[in-house]
Amino acid sequence: MAATDRKEGLGGILLAALALPGLTPYTAAAENAPEHAVLAFKELYYHDYQSGLQRITVNAPSLSLSLPMGTAWGVESSVVTDSVSGASPRYYTTKSGASHMDDLRTAGDVKLTHYRARSAYSVGLSYSTEHDYTSRAVSLDGRWASDDNNTTFNAGVGYADDSIDTENGAADNESRRTWQGIVGVTRVLTATDIVQLQAGYSSGSGYYSDPYKLFDNRPDSRQQETALLRWNHHFKGLRASLRSSYRYYHDSFGIRAHSLGEEWVQPVGNSLAWTSALRYDTQSAADFYVDPPASGSFPTLPDGAYSTLDQRMAAFGSLTFGQKLAWQASPHWNFDIKGEYSVQRAGLRFIGNGSPGLDTFYWYAVQLGIAYRF
Repeated sequence: MAATDRKEGLGGILLAALALPGLTPYTAAAENAPEHAVLAFKELYYHDYQSGLQRITVNAPSLSLSLPMGTAWGVESSVVTDSVSGASPRYYTTKSGASHMDDLRTAGDVKLTHYRARSAYSVGLSYSTEHDYTSRAVSLDGRWASDDNNTTFNAGVGYADDSIDTENGAADNESRRTWQGIVGVTRVLTATDIVQLQAGYSSGSGYYSDPYKLFDNRPDSRQQETALLRWNHHFKGLRASLRSSYRYYHDSFGIRAHSLGEEWVQPVGNSLAWTSALRYDTQSAADFYVDPPASGSFPTLPDGAYSTLDQRMAAFGSLTFGQKLAWQASPHWNFDIKGEYSVQRAGLRFIGNGSPGLDTFYWYAVQLGIAYRF
């Protein structure tokens, strides 16, 4: 699979979570070492399609393990294998029509955390490989709670070193290196309200073009900024929680994006929890995005000019719907099933211009999970 397909996400909007492996936004939790080990297995099935044409199918089983180490240490690790097949979104691939591909990605990570009375510090390592792409990453992060434990600050830094070597020779031993930083604060406002604000920045240099698409020539550096606001409110009478989020994204390619999300979490009895989710995403096009011409002939550009027909760089909007059912069968066993469906088209955008002929893009995903606590 193309290197850019991996980094931009399958059928996803370019919100760029700005999270290198092992460096993710912090969610409020007590700063205590885990008391029990947890072994979890998840199976993800993903499929997308476009104007009656089948595109990408992904099967991704994963296994994770969380282990306490004494009273002040904990270690987390995971492995995942992605089996990918299908065709990239249409337009100007290096093979006639939509290029077909099959790929297998294997990835693993490990994270070691030291817990103190009101703080925790982590170091993480990750590695991912596929036939044309290899990624290595390291991260450091910490979090600190106030004396009353109502406010928690977090900060982290990460570095990734990626290698791209494609089978068609378009990217011959190319590389990309990325630095990332994240800071945030989480605050308990009331007995039923908690808010979180995160800010992230990423700076990368190296190979960003899609080697499997014609007329694809992107800048050799990219800077990305994000701001994320979350608010969780608990309704005591309903025993339910509403999780709201807003994310803003901007990068040096000229893309701006907004995302609004809502999740309603409703307990059912004492062992079931039902979650309904809705998310709206909208983005503007990259400065060098070119709409595929109706005539089928690509416009003439100056030598060396940046350009791409990758529809993930276009202006569009998307709506994503999700449902999840979680069942705590016993103190040791947990099961869950999650489904998502998304539609993406130019007419759903709130910002940006162009892309009037962009094909509607759909995807759905189903994930099954089982966890054992011991």
